[in-house]
Amino acid sequence: MRSYPDLNFVYRLINCSSVIFKLNLVYMLAIKPVYKIQNLRKDGTVKLYLQYCHSSDIHPLLETGIGIPPKYWNRKKLLINADLPEIYGSAETLNEELRMQTRKAEDFVTLLLKKKVTDPVEMIKLHYSSGITLSELEALLDKTADDVFKNDVTKNQDIYFQIDHYINGKLKKVSKDMGRIYRNMKDHLKEFEMFRKEPVTFDCLDINFYEAFVDFLTYDYVHKARKKKIVGLKVNTVGRTIKQFLGFIKDRVKKRIIKPIDMAGWKILEEEVDAIYLTTQEILKIYKLDLSEYPQLAVHRNDFLLGCLTGMRFSDFSKLSPEDMRGHMLHKKQQKSEHWVVIPLMKEAKKILDQRFESNAENSCYNTFNNQIKTIGKLAGINYPVKHSYKKGNKMISEIRPKYAWITTHTCRRSFCTNEFLAGTPVELIMKISGHKSVKDFYKYIRISPEEAAVKIRDIWRERGSYLAG
Repeated sequence: MRSYPDLNFVYRLINCSSVIFKLNLVYMLAIKPVYKIQNLRKDGTVKLYLQYCHSSDIHPLLETGIGIPPKYWNRKKLLINADLPEIYGSAETLNEELRMQTRKAEDFVTLLLKKKVTDPVEMIKLHYSSGITLSELEALLDKTADDVFKNDVTKNQDIYFQIDHYINGKLKKVSKDMGRIYRNMKDHLKEFEMFRKEPVTFDCLDINFYEAFVDFLTYDYVHKARKKKIVGLKVNTVGRTIKQFLGFIKDRVKKRIIKPIDMAGWKILEEEVDAIYLTTQEILKIYKLDLSEYPQLAVHRNDFLLGCLTGMRFSDFSKLSPEDMRGHMLHKKQQKSEHWVVIPLMKEAKKILDQRFESNAENSCYNTFNNQIKTIGKLAGINYPVKHSYKKGNKMISEIRPKYAWITTHTCRRSFCTNEFLAGTPVELIMKISGHKSVKDFYKYIRISPEEAAVKIRDIWRERGSYLAG
């Protein structure tokens, strides 16, 4: 197999209990994980992919169209075992197909790097499985040499080209989840362009455009990939799109790629959202939960507890290394804010980290983690109904779900901040650990009910010796 200094093709394999092995092939993560065999398809096979390691954070998967039962994959030799039943195909033929596909992928990436394509990852994802040949891809690149992929950034005034360039520059500095937020902003803009049947350009950006864009997102945007037609976005989703679009415009102006644009009157819409936190008693339930029947959930349970006990974001607590721990303290540079924090470790948190480092456990996948922690909350009995309300257009929408169904990765951070606040820890000290830079942002994470607030005030009165405290 040929190798190139600019790329590194590897395979990675994920076993049926979600433990990730550093190999050369991967199984596709199930859309709806089950408890024990979450990666198998109904016929007992898993899909095999090629994974292009473009960088430490970007690993696009390339379809091979090959599927086999996991036990016939040789992890040491990185081949399909010769004893593969004929019903799944010839092992010799399938191995040769994998080798051919690997060479094809290598040739594609080498060509993209040679042609200095702006976004080789997007290009190989777009064309690898399309059936296009290497010569056809080269002809396509030559044909578009003066277009998006090789254009001078300072001269190309196509707004979507500039958005792509902006996103590519940002992805190196932000968490993976931000990439999704940037792409959503671009998709919303494209949908608006189709809706109004006029191209979006830098010249059309004024207060009238802003108001029309907000109205479209609020009342006319149709959600994709939904069985039931859903129209309109939540207030905070609209606000997030406008915020990212404004950030993009300011960046292009700052770099003198476009002329200054009057953005006066462009407001970032925002409403206070309902969000849960877990009490110390509920966290203790999860800590004591017997998962002997669901061993694949133990890693996610430990990661969730670690987030609740340290206040770290998923992007930080899922990527810890032994070097981050110094005695009973964690020294961590936050990925989102690039801000250094020093976090004291409770004995339970230190125990979880010691076990993780000793077992050399792999990092959790964001989507899998988000699904599994709901299952863990359900098993722990955190199921009393919780009502959340939000504004959508000119309507107030209310939803009632069991509390475990509202648990997300952000619940960890909210739980830490809220529980420390209720325990009387000074806000400025909590912020030093959580990394919040402003008191306003910090208080967005505090989630207490009116009853909890009343009890807290009563306790304060009692500590002061107030005779009316009861």
